[in-house]
Parts: sequence; structure tokens; C-alpha cells
Amino acid sequence: MRILFWSELFWPYIGGTEVVGANLLQALQARDYEFAVVTSHDYLELPDEDQYHGIPVYRFPFRTALAEGNITQLVKARHRLAELKRTLAPQLIHLNALGPSFLFNLQTADAHPAPVLVTLHTVYDLIDSAQTEGRDTLLQNTLRSAAWVAGVSEAVLHDARRRAPMITRSSSVVYNGLDEPNILPKPLPLAAPRLLCLGRLTTAKGFDLALSAFSMLVDRFPLARLVIAGDGPMRPALQAQTSQLGLGDRVEFTGWVAPDKVPELINTATAVLMPSRREGFPLVGIQAAQMARPIVASRAGGLPELILHEKTGLLVERGSIESLAEAIAFLLDRPDRARQMGEAARRRVQEIFSLERCVNEYDALYRKLTKKFPYVESA
Repeated sequence: MRILFWSELFWPYIGGTEVVGANLLQALQARDYEFAVVTSHDYLELPDEDQYHGIPVYRFPFRTALAEGNITQLVKARHRLAELKRTLAPQLIHLNALGPSFLFNLQTADAHPAPVLVTLHTVYDLIDSAQTEGRDTLLQNTLRSAAWVAGVSEAVLHDARRRAPMITRSSSVVYNGLDEPNILPKPLPLAAPRLLCLGRLTTAKGFDLALSAFSMLVDRFPLARLVIAGDGPMRPALQAQTSQLGLGDRVEFTGWVAPDKVPELINTATAVLMPSRREGFPLVGIQAAQMARPIVASRAGGLPELILHEKTGLLVERGSIESLAEAIAFLLDRPDRARQMGEAARRRVQEIFSLERCVNEYDALYRKLTKKFPYVESA
């Protein structure tokens, strides 16, 4: 079965969405699916045509052409994409997270008829590129054209159905999943606690809230340290905030962390902090639980579906610095509870959030959709 897999960005760009997509492709390729990836160029200098583990990757100047309003580039990209669709003749098009480039899929829909599966990682994917309310937005039109919509959490799917009620009967939740890492969890460091924020440094992740909460605890826990791992546009502001709060060497910025090094980093933490302002279903939460780390997170998006309050971690109200500080202190004051929560979190992700379960559900969706919408040869 031939699948055109559409990802706004793709390897070597690294983020939760890109990791989910890459893992899914490799696992389904082993089940005799034939993939081709359509993605966008961005800030890295990469070839227009490439390969990822034997899977062809086709890059287009979608993002720059739209941002600059370059009509010539827009027309060329649309023509090249239409020709690619006719040549590849996919039996299914899978849009893995929506972004500005999905406009081009709509514009080339007639080039080769095929059912479209949309995975929504968060409805906020488009917040900076298109209005998400109203009847005739790009988001609405894409969801209306989809044969099926998969949300990565109940929260994401509920929001999508609110914005596009027509998908209610053709949508479902498919939770992200990860393989178990090849290292075992280490004991929580409690004598000198290490609190970890891990992810892209953006406003949405709320790491500024973690810094403010941490500043309220340094006198009470003088040996505690906060590690902020990742990179992104908020890094300068977070570093400036660290200085303004007088935290000095109590906060460490590691920069970008290679995906294969993430479990090792989490293994050095006492707890993982996820004070997100908005969220879909973050891989970091799964990774933290795999390493038996308790999580302190906001009640944002799919986080309450991943974290069971007072069982596998602690949930706080979104944006509340005081509640975040209290939850962190609760864990540091009660090391036995922290260990119990981390161990319970590990058991839960092993049972529910495995990569095999995620792959099985997409495998079933692929087969269902191609059976319901039989392949039609291009003219």
C-alpha cells in the first residue's frame, strides 16, 4: 500500500511531532507499507529530494513561499506537488499535524484522488498562520476534506470537533506511543534534587513559570537545581529571567539534546516539570514516565490524560506559579511518595502508551480507509 505522508517539518528537524512521524514510518514500513514523505524546507540547507531509512523525502519551499508571498514559488511548488502526486499515485494521504503547507494539499486535491487521514497534535498548530475559528478557514476546509481525523488526545479531539462538528462521526483518539528505552531507571536523586524542564523553548511550554516557581523554593531547598533542556526562541528571555531572579548557577541551560540522549538526561532528574500553557499529548511526558519520574504538570490539553493526579504525578492549574511551587515542594518533602508516583507512571505507560499500540491503531485506520475508499488510477 502506497502512502503519501505529509509532515510540516521532517527529519533532521527534531520535535515531538517529527519523532512520532519518524517512528511511525519505520514501524509501518516493516509491515510492507510503501511511504513517500512530503515536507517543507525551513532554516536548514537540505536537498529537495532525500531519503530517510530508504523512504524518499520530497522537500518544497512551502513555508518561505507563503511567508514571503512569492507567487512564482507558490505556483512552482503547486505544480511540482501535483506532478508528484500523479507519479506516486498514493492510495492514502496522511497529514501528520497541520501547518501552513496543508494549503497546497487542498490546492492539488484533483491531481490524484485519494482519501486523507489527518492527525491533529493540537488545534493550535495553525494559530500563527491562519484563523482557526469560522466556517471557511484552512483548518475547517482540511478537516471537511478528511476521510478521518485522529486526535492525539481526547482534549485535542474535543476541541477539533467543537471547531468542525462535521468530523464527529469520522474521528477518533490515537495516543502517541514510544518504544521502551534501552536503559533502566535510576533511583531519584533526592539529596541534591534536580528538576527538569525538557522541550522546545517556546511560550507554550511555560518554562518561565517553572523559573518563577523555582525561585520561590531555593531558600527552602538550597541544594536543588533546575535544568532547562532544549532550544528555541524563548531561550534568551529565559536566561535573562534567570539573571533577574538571582538564580545564577542554580539553573543550567543544556541546549538541544539528541533524541537518543533524552532517557539518560531524564534519569538524572528527581522530577520533570511540564507547566505548559497549551499542549497536545507530549512525548516528554511518556519519556519521563518510562524512566519512573514523577511529573508536575499543568491541566493543559492532554496532560491530564497522561498524568493521574496524586498517582503518577501532580496536576496544577494552568498559569499558577504558586500552585506549581507547592506541588514541587510536596514531592521534595515526600521522597517516598515521589518514588511511588514515578513507579506507577512507568507501569501505566508500559500498559497504555507503547509504540506497538500506536502503530497497530494506525495500521487499522490505513486499512479501513483504503477499503472504504478504493484506490482509483490517476488519469
